[in-house]
Amino acid sequence: MTDHEYTAPDDERAVECRYCGRPFAREEWLALHRGLDHPAELNDEEVAAFRRAHAEETDSLGNFRLRALGALILVYFCLLMIYALV
Repeated sequence: MTDHEYTAPDDERAVECRYCGRPFAREEWLALHRGLDHPAELNDEEVAAFRRAHAEETDSLGNFRLRALGALILVYFCLLMIYALV
């Protein structure tokens, strides 16, 4: 494990990992943390939560990559048209 100390702002609700005490702002992040850092200690419910959070995160990253690629292609063709006209 790491020697870092994690703190959360006092005005925000944080959920803590029961294995290492690290705070997280969202339940999904906690589920991902547990699945990646404490896989041997998880019960069936926590494994299912990790799999759901991992699938949602994978979908979100896929959508981001498609949007980033679309923006890159749009910028490329805009610059190509500007270069062609000038």
